Amino acid sequence: MSHHYLEFKNVSFSYPESGEVLHDVSFRINHGENVALLGLNGSGKSTLLLLTNGLLMPTTGRIIVGDIPVTKNTFPIIRQTVGMEFQNSDDMLFMPTIEEDVAFGPRNMKLPEDEVSRRVTASLEAVGMSGFEKRPAFSLSGGQRRAAAIASVMAMEPSILVLDEPTSNLDILARKKLIDLLAGFRHSILLATHDLDMARELCPRSILLSSGRVVADGPTDEVIDVYIPTALKSRR
Repeated sequence: MSHHYLEFKNVSFSYPESGEVLHDVSFRINHGENVALLGLNGSGKSTLLLLTNGLLMPTTGRIIVGDIPVTKNTFPIIRQTVGMEFQNSDDMLFMPTIEEDVAFGPRNMKLPEDEVSRRVTASLEAVGMSGFEKRPAFSLSGGQRRAAAIASVMAMEPSILVLDEPTSNLDILARKKLIDLLAGFRHSILLATHDLDMARELCPRSILLSSGRVVADGPTDEVIDVYIPTALKSRR
């Protein structure tokens, strides 16, 4: 893949039971960009994230990852390139031990066992979870489970990291550790968040969704200080 980027081209999406939740969404995230996805509950943020690696498919429009369109035929390479961490980290931790959770993705990639072991060790070390390999997820704190879930994504060595409300339910210390970890990720990040302080600290650029439409895309300070108040007024 010559360039690692994520592009939405006129993407709309409808759920059969609730109708259209995204309308004509277009943007491009280039390699190395950290971008926050902002908006009120129900604006379409989580749906948009699920579209990034084919967990949902657009009703209309196209999604492209590094020159490769997201289709059923390209799911394997897309899901190696786009690593997604869900809002509820417990959804990602289902094996008997953290070590097996983190190894699950690389093993599904049919990697040699020595490479799986290397990735598990490196990913757990990166999130400060070395020594927790044999622990079950239920024995960990909320911040530790979040870190383990991110390790399971990082073990896939994605070029684009997608996160849904990564600081939700974290205490102050766990939140700071997570932000420091993400700041060290050297590829691209797209994160949906209500944590505006984290968006300012981590993401130079923000995209604002309102009722499934992109209403602002630009410098994070400008989007938060100018466009979010305008969007809130329009909802009253």
